[in-house]
Parts: sequence; C-alpha cells; structure tokens
Amino acid sequence: MTTHLTHLENVLLAPHVTEKSTRLADKHKTYVFKVQKEADKATIKRAAEAMFNVKVDSVRVMNVKGKMKRAGGRPGGRSSWKKAYVTLMAGFDINFMGKE
Repeated sequence: MTTHLTHLENVLLAPHVTEKSTRLADKHKTYVFKVQKEADKATIKRAAEAMFNVKVDSVRVMNVKGKMKRAGGRPGGRSSWKKAYVTLMAGFDINFMGKE
C-alpha cells in the first residue's frame, strides 16, 4: 500500500492538550492527537514519524462518542471523533511550543 505524504499530513488533525495528556507526555513520552476517523494504527504511526521526524514505539486509538447537547430546547449533539495515543521510543521528543 502506497501512501502519499500529502495524505499523511492530513491524518493528524491536532494535538489534544489536556492535563492528562501533558502528564503522559512528561512522564512516558506519550502524545495525544485528534486524528481522522478512518485512520488506522499503521497510518497514524507513519504520519507521526514523517511529520515530527521521530521513531514511534506504539499507537493506541480510541473512538470518542459525541455528547448530546441542547440548543434552544432542541436536541442536538457534537460529532464523534477519534484520538490516538502515540508513544515514542527512548531519545525522541515532540516539542509543540517551539522552545529548545
């Protein structure tokens, strides 16, 4: 299966920054990303390695169900989405802030 770099650039949508994800990044070099719903573990691994020039040890994925909400008394809901926990091999790091 051949995957173009332009496709890989669209797999990782955004970093998911929370207290838990920050703690995971500091202690275990595990970073959390919001990813495309169709992305599988192998594609997420290739995308992270290509975008951040790192070696990925493992990838765990999780489907997050959208919450039900109301707007003006009418029921509605947020969309479901997928997140990936990307663990890096020893010696590698991702720096989102641009600091050295």
